[in-house]
Amino acid sequence: MTKKTWRRWGGAAVLTLGLCLMAVLGYWGWEDARSQAGEVTPPGAVALAAEQTVAFSPLLHWPENPLAVVYEMEIFTEQPTRLPLADVSPQAAFRTRAIYMNYFNPPLREIAADKLGKAPLYWRVRAIDFEGEPVGNFSRLQTLYTDASMPDMQAPVPLAHYGDGPGTTLLYPVYSWAGQFGAASYVVDIYNTNPAEHPEARPLAELTTPNFEIYDEKPRLGTYYWRVRALNAAKEPLGDWSAVSTIRTDPTDHWQVAVLGDSISHGGGHYSYNPADFAYSWLHYLDFDALNLSFSGDTAEMTAARFDEDVVPFQPHYLLVFTGTNSLRAGADPQAVIEDLREIRAKALANGIKPILLTLPPINPDAIAHVFGEETVPDWQWRFRVVNAYIRSQVHIDIAAVFRSQDGILAPGMALDGLHQDIGGKRLIGETVNKAWPRVQREADAQDR
Repeated sequence: MTKKTWRRWGGAAVLTLGLCLMAVLGYWGWEDARSQAGEVTPPGAVALAAEQTVAFSPLLHWPENPLAVVYEMEIFTEQPTRLPLADVSPQAAFRTRAIYMNYFNPPLREIAADKLGKAPLYWRVRAIDFEGEPVGNFSRLQTLYTDASMPDMQAPVPLAHYGDGPGTTLLYPVYSWAGQFGAASYVVDIYNTNPAEHPEARPLAELTTPNFEIYDEKPRLGTYYWRVRALNAAKEPLGDWSAVSTIRTDPTDHWQVAVLGDSISHGGGHYSYNPADFAYSWLHYLDFDALNLSFSGDTAEMTAARFDEDVVPFQPHYLLVFTGTNSLRAGADPQAVIEDLREIRAKALANGIKPILLTLPPINPDAIAHVFGEETVPDWQWRFRVVNAYIRSQVHIDIAAVFRSQDGILAPGMALDGLHQDIGGKRLIGETVNKAWPRVQREADAQDR
């Protein structure tokens, strides 16, 4: 699938924080998807009431709206009067829509330097969709008292937490964090020794990005450690390194089930959510744990080419194979995709691994063009039918069948971008696999060629 590089707070994306704050905003009329997916509140976070005392440079945090692509925040230096819930207020001293996650480090020193430590500030936030329209009303107005004795945010706060629940172990991790206002870029260092315990440790890889996330294009077999730091425009550190986070993707853990595919399986969706947002991973809805060996952007040929390096070391008993969408929507010959699937299946069986193929669900070319600016070949449905007919002739789970529509096009409500299913679609895939699992286990174990 298209690899995503979102979440940039305009050109002035930087962070300054020491205390991470969760604000209780009241009921906005949406379900907190992160709470379902096991969101981990960063260390040091405290649950806020309608009033709270914070640092001069706090990290504000609110319940995630799964329909949001960005958020709009207003900050007031005086308590506003006659505040409209459904519209912006001319009384706001600061307003921005350049917030791409449910965290924000507001530049309070720029907004109200004369008020800090002396008088309260006020803020509210609302979700905005891809078209720039509000998803609902603003939250209740929150009161912020500031205190110079409280520590400012001094480092980014890691948000990607792996290895804790179904579908949360990825061979190709995505590193994501809440950033500091004013950062021009971020540097992520990856180690095979914990640098917090061994200060002399040197990184084995260094990744840089202007965004609040970066996809690792190298498979990480074993145990690794990562941390992130904000840089200014001169590439000088803005503060400290973040806390160290651990990633473990180890063949010695003897994984029974693995998933091999493209970004539909790697995870993410609704434009602003990456594979570390597990509500957007169908593996997270499985009744059993599965190792995620998928890689965003894969064609079927690329998936087959990764088999020896990415699958064989883990020797899973079952391998769910879910690839081909990128190839077919770009005009690949269906027979070529079938040959790629045959190659994957043959390699699996030769290594004592039981392959289970998943049929390819429909896509929505208009939505793909609207969100990504990418065209889809006109006869894509025929190409999908040919490949799915082959998949149905093998041990398989019929994902395409549960996404049926009158015209064969993925319903707009299932995927904002027409390609990566949103939460409802990912849950549907997971539930379909769960329902079929007892049957396909028996069928897969009976395979010998």
